[in-house]
Amino acid sequence: MAGQLIPRGKNVWLIRVFLGRDPQTQKKLFDNRTFHGTKKDAERVMAEIVRERDLGEASLGTDKATIAMLLDDLVVDYRVNGKRVDWCELVVRTHLKPFFGNVMASKLTTDLVKRYMAVRQEKGIANGTVNRELALLRRSFNLARMTTPPKVAKVPFIPTLEENNVRKGFFEDAQYHALMEALPDYLRPVLAFAYYTGCRRGEILSLQWSQVDLDHRIVRLEPGTTKNDEARIIPLVADVLLTLRQQKETRDALYPNCEWVFAREGQPIRSFKTAWAGACVRAGLVDSGGEPAKLFHDLRRTGVRNLVRAGVPEVVSMRISGHKTRAVFDRYNIVSETDLTDAAEKLDRHLRQRRSKDANSTPPTSPGDDQTE
Repeated sequence: MAGQLIPRGKNVWLIRVFLGRDPQTQKKLFDNRTFHGTKKDAERVMAEIVRERDLGEASLGTDKATIAMLLDDLVVDYRVNGKRVDWCELVVRTHLKPFFGNVMASKLTTDLVKRYMAVRQEKGIANGTVNRELALLRRSFNLARMTTPPKVAKVPFIPTLEENNVRKGFFEDAQYHALMEALPDYLRPVLAFAYYTGCRRGEILSLQWSQVDLDHRIVRLEPGTTKNDEARIIPLVADVLLTLRQQKETRDALYPNCEWVFAREGQPIRSFKTAWAGACVRAGLVDSGGEPAKLFHDLRRTGVRNLVRAGVPEVVSMRISGHKTRAVFDRYNIVSETDLTDAAEKLDRHLRQRRSKDANSTPPTSPGDDQTE
């Protein structure tokens, strides 16, 4: 059955294409669309719908799916894949569902998405945060499109806001040592591991002893435990190796059944915002208003910069840090005032050496050179 083209007025057509049967109820399902235009254009649209149906790209029952249903499936996907389901559930429950939940998935428009952006911006929410929220909405549509049968016919265009609030914080060595002294004992190993490896907070706190090979001085980050779901191998420098050996000695002696590398009294560390903020204040790492001026994520930027400074090839540095794109990696390889001072000293040293070389290579003046004819 190719489809039906039913006139509904002057240059108004009902396009009706049989898609198949509902897999649960076995009821016939149709793609019904009202089209305004010439008959020839309507036939062209109908032919495209038929083509999608025959290729298996048409969706069954897409007129029944609400965005709330898609978001519920998204939460399930986060949970079964071990992702940050708490954060996903919070965003879906408090922001996305109240705004989009009752909208049919087939009716989502870019204008509606932009209205959501405006509402969030009016509440003072940063563009980056809004983009992360909309990324969940986009993901829910992509998941719905990949189901069998598909729950949506297509993924709508969901724009992103420009982000110009990229932080450029990092730790100098003295700041790192000051914070190390100010942190509680159970967090000092976390700080050391983050400073030397550039790993993300979630990657560190979820690390288990089965992933640590002290004999070969490496840590394996398994698929599903990293942000991009790809495995990585982290080489351990001497300070981190010593830290992990001390951690294991403590664990073996006091909490032999604890599987987490970084723990507090044998239990996994979930959050340390309060302890971090207090340590920053005690270490003098505050802004002009006396608020903590360092983020834990600043350690990731520092780790990337240290790798580059140490002369590690960028392709190797990216594999260690887990950056998939050069653009994001370059954003983390931040130039500090110390870098600029070092560059100036290197340039000054080069110029002095060149001048000294030029002076030593000047041919001696013969007695007759100063005489005029």
